[in-house]
Amino acid sequence: MAVRIVSLVPSITELLCDLDLSEQVVGRTGFCIHPWETVKTIPKVGGTKDLKFDKIRELEPTHVVVNVDENRKEDAEALAEFVPNVVVTHPLAPRDNLDLYRQMGREFDREAQAEALCARFEAAVSRVDDRPDQLVLYLIWRDPWMTVASDTYIAQTLALFNWDAAQPVEVGSPQGDQGLRVRYPEVDLADFLNVDRVLLSSEPFHFKEHHVEEVAALVPGAKVGLIDGEMTSWYGSRAIAGIDYLREYTR
Repeated sequence: MAVRIVSLVPSITELLCDLDLSEQVVGRTGFCIHPWETVKTIPKVGGTKDLKFDKIRELEPTHVVVNVDENRKEDAEALAEFVPNVVVTHPLAPRDNLDLYRQMGREFDREAQAEALCARFEAAVSRVDDRPDQLVLYLIWRDPWMTVASDTYIAQTLALFNWDAAQPVEVGSPQGDQGLRVRYPEVDLADFLNVDRVLLSSEPFHFKEHHVEEVAALVPGAKVGLIDGEMTSWYGSRAIAGIDYLREYTR
């Protein structure tokens, strides 16, 4: 049976294309935008958390790729009822990309391409030199202000450059009936007057230049700047470019 993949993870859609699997990708989310010239012709099946199940069923996929953070567990379970293979991913740190490349390589018979990406990733990491420690507040949302917990991929990527993601006290406490930690907590900027930097991400909230002035007034003494969220949060093949981007950004 020919492989037919629906990817529900933007960064992995890009990875699949870089593994020479674009012709096998028959469905994507509206957030899967890279590489645009390739994916623009691939049918959309909704968003990462608002899937069009009828459309997915019509595409008759043999595989659907999901992510623990990006997609809902109940949606993955519903897809498993009619898709033969549900491929679950959950990279939490930069070096998890090596396992991710190899997972996709094994799943879709692209081991050689996966190993080539591993070599490129290792080369990018080898170019990272030592940086001074800095405490940074990474903001992903406004109204309310929201940041990232220390165990997220973003925070672990920053840690590669000795940038420690500042945490609210309550981020480590149990939340909700299941005792789950809040991975993207709401914060009060007044609690972060000790940080060296505040980073305003381009996604999911698209911070712009006028927000820099706003935040600088609320966190005086910190260096405030915009940062490309794709380069910090997208695992997969973009992580290689992300490491080089952050190597220059953190100088």
